[in-house]
Amino acid sequence: MPLTFRKSFQILPGVRLNINRHSWSVTTGGSHGPKHTTSSTGRRTTSMDLPGPFGWRKTTRRRRSG
Repeated sequence: MPLTFRKSFQILPGVRLNINRHSWSVTTGGSHGPKHTTSSTGRRTTSMDLPGPFGWRKTTRRRRSG
């Protein structure tokens, strides 16, 4: 079983800093609405909990230029 490292800090109300072994990300938004996450690897995710066992998520990646 591989070892993992993951830590999350609340830096302001509605703003979290998430750190793992390979990257970091910032999540904004509360529990009653959409959450927006931006990662240091260029991934951007918008997610929202819906009533019942449902949820919605959209993920995009930043295109590399060069």
